[in-house]
Amino acid sequence: MNIEWEDGFSISVNANSDEVMVSANRAGLLSLARQLTALANEEPGAHIHYDTYNSLEDGSKELVVELTAD
Repeated sequence: MNIEWEDGFSISVNANSDEVMVSANRAGLLSLARQLTALANEEPGAHIHYDTYNSLEDGSKELVVELTAD
């Protein structure tokens, strides 16, 4: 799967007991949109890991997005 990032992207993920908040600038949202579209074209079980080591702002919670069967 091709993971592409827009220049200048910024994404953070925070969570509490009631909700998960994904915050992103325009470049971050465009990056996520492309990546989720690419993920939708994969086989069930395919997934993308987002964390502070590869894409998220410091202090963010890890986020895993997985494609499930229809």
